[in-house]
Amino acid sequence: MKDYFKISALPVLFASLCCFSPIVLVMFGLSSVSFASSLGESLYGDHKWIFRGLGLFFLAISLFLYFKKKGLCTLDQAKKNKGSILNTILLSLIVSVLVYIFWLYLVLHYWGAFLNIWEY
Repeated sequence: MKDYFKISALPVLFASLCCFSPIVLVMFGLSSVSFASSLGESLYGDHKWIFRGLGLFFLAISLFLYFKKKGLCTLDQAKKNKGSILNTILLSLIVSVLVYIFWLYLVLHYWGAFLNIWEY
């Protein structure tokens, strides 16, 4: 299970940049709360599918690098390990979605509400 969290950590971060970046800007004192609030509304409201697509793209890259590290580089090796590859892809996708939901809708939402960037 630890491998699946390693595979999905970076893609989840990229997928949640729409809400994470305003929090980072406020935490480092680089923007006001009102600017971060409008930035968060703009990024999440208008462009959330771009960030989610970016997360899926990075998940595909993470899976590719994971399989390359495991030595599954040729089609013959992929055919022999078809079940294992499919299970890894599906489980990492499920773990990524669950971690994304937890991170975005619980952690970042309440963190942003604590900083008064958005409302409860």
